Amino acid sequence: MDKKGYKREVDNKENTSELEISQEMKQILESSYDGIWITDGEGRVLYMNSANEGISGFKREEVIGLNTQELLDKKLFSKSAVLQVLESKKTVTTIGYNYITNKRVLITGNPILDNEGNIKYILNNVRDITQLENMSKELKDKQKIINKQKEKIERLKALKINETSIEKLGIVANSPKMLKVLELAKRVGKFDSTILILGESGVGKEVVAKAIVQSSDRSEGPFIKVNCGAIPENLLESEFFGYEKGAFTGANSKGKKGMFELANKGTIFLDEVADLPLNLQVKVLRVIQEKKLMRVGGTKPIPLDVRIIAATNKNIEEMVSVGEFREDLYYRLNVVTMNVPPLRERSEDIPVLTNLFLKRFNEKYKLNKVIAPEVMDIFLDYHWPGNVRELLNIIENILVVSRGEEITAQYVPNKILDSHRLNKSKINIKGILPLKEAVDMLEEDLLKKAMKKYGTTRKAAFVLGVDQSTIVRKMQKFKDEDIDYID
Repeated sequence: MDKKGYKREVDNKENTSELEISQEMKQILESSYDGIWITDGEGRVLYMNSANEGISGFKREEVIGLNTQELLDKKLFSKSAVLQVLESKKTVTTIGYNYITNKRVLITGNPILDNEGNIKYILNNVRDITQLENMSKELKDKQKIINKQKEKIERLKALKINETSIEKLGIVANSPKMLKVLELAKRVGKFDSTILILGESGVGKEVVAKAIVQSSDRSEGPFIKVNCGAIPENLLESEFFGYEKGAFTGANSKGKKGMFELANKGTIFLDEVADLPLNLQVKVLRVIQEKKLMRVGGTKPIPLDVRIIAATNKNIEEMVSVGEFREDLYYRLNVVTMNVPPLRERSEDIPVLTNLFLKRFNEKYKLNKVIAPEVMDIFLDYHWPGNVRELLNIIENILVVSRGEEITAQYVPNKILDSHRLNKSKINIKGILPLKEAVDMLEEDLLKKAMKKYGTTRKAAFVLGVDQSTIVRKMQKFKDEDIDYID
């Protein structure tokens, strides 16, 4: 509103309403950064300092003598702390808006009472918070940008299975087959599809499941592993879905959350899922379909937000065909299938896995042992029926029982040595010939086999326990044109 519209109302009044304040007190009030104005017990303006003139946009002489309600009616500002104080007789703090200066202000009205408890004056303190609010908004906007960038970085980190995280999980891959598995884990991690991981016992299905989770938006959520074959059948339902208090004899008096509920907002890993009894398969299927569960003894469904990864070392398709596993549950679990190859089919991973496990156990037992080249050769020749888990156990075993810094073949378990000797006995030298010539024949045979299996002189040198230059030199010596190789 134009100031002239209300200025004239005080021009014809005798300016007798101004509060008598000492010169010293006026100097104090004038030095305040905040706007200060004082009314009487009826809300009539008695005093205003110059700071409030700047905040409000009108001069003190224009409003002294006017009632606060008049100023509010003229739409000079949006709220009046004075009127609220008159109503409540208590200190009031509120945020208002000044229509003349377009400023947002923080107003505090304090009542000053006389001896009889009536309001004699009201002291108003006014602070311009426009700049503060603008700064706050800018900070919030910047924080939003920072949060978005942070979220983007975290997501990119989650989508990338880096070397450090691979070592932490116990996943290493030099073989093409395993590299494909890890690449698939990274891709499917971005989606919430149910995944079925197939592979022999000890092949590393759990660490592949963890790699999937690490690449997903659920990486910070819970990861609950359930070994379906290790829980007694009579406890399966309560372990899976939980129970309410008093659900059965011996139940926890407070009830208990089940594995599915504990995995909410995260991932549940159903290991050895083929071992689930048929009656529980029906209930698991219902949880997957309805995305909610019912505790044992409960009456209220509990909503679930869980990603399911299942795994088995059994031929689950054959189990479906003979009625040992529900077909509808199989198809629910088998949205994406991942096959983890056995260790014997990815022998390129044996040296790196061996070194990873050796490093881990050296740190655990504060040792500094190394594997002799002959031991690596034995490992590469072995069938590994127990896969990665067997290799892990063997490494710990030979590190603990061996003496000295180098772990030699004498500490390798007999079953592995016997297998290696059986394979070596297949090498046969016909007839009698000079020893050097026999050694050359054996070296050439080993070199051919190593290059055919590994393809590069670097890898062949590593598994044979010699320098790469030795492999190159011997290849030149034998001049075998049948060997294609890469340095």
